[in-house]
Amino acid sequence: MTKTKKVIETPTTIPFDQFWRWLQAHGNCILRAGTPEAALFDDDDLHWHFGAEEDGVLLIQLIRGKHVLGEILLQPSEIAYVEVQPGDPEEFSFECISETPDARIATYVFVLSHAYDGEEPITPGRFVH
Repeated sequence: MTKTKKVIETPTTIPFDQFWRWLQAHGNCILRAGTPEAALFDDDDLHWHFGAEEDGVLLIQLIRGKHVLGEILLQPSEIAYVEVQPGDPEEFSFECISETPDARIATYVFVLSHAYDGEEPITPGRFVH
């Protein structure tokens, strides 16, 4: 019996820590990443690097060779969940949502070339889709 992959094709939410682990394995699939104020766009000669600061702040950098072209710092404690939005057939949007009593804001957005697969085993390395 063949197991069917569970690919999210309708709007849904996932925990941020689960998304972050998955995203790190799919750096080659990121088309763009950003905040409401700015965005970083992928290109053939660029790559994405993930890291963490000592104070728990997460970072994602867009790098050409050894030069950092842009960087996004994420504060995980401010992210309530990630909302998955399928876009056109080749773009899937992942919005990191921060909530306060007065507002619900997409503080960070990642657009990938494929959908989230919640059952995919997360192993070190990078996937290329």
